[in-house]
Amino acid sequence: MLKQMCWLPRLGGKGEKILHLRTDARQGWRPYTAFPQFAVPDYREPGGSKGWATYVRFV
Repeated sequence: MLKQMCWLPRLGGKGEKILHLRTDARQGWRPYTAFPQFAVPDYREPGGSKGWATYVRFV
């Protein structure tokens, strides 16, 4: 199974980027929070990237 990650702007966000995932090349990108089977709770750091903990888990 293909799994890809990238950082894209949050829908309606002000330049903030969050982790997006897709499990199939034919699917669109979705926020990591749409994948509860992969998502990891974010670190509690002011200004931290949304999805960084999930990214670190799989890299």
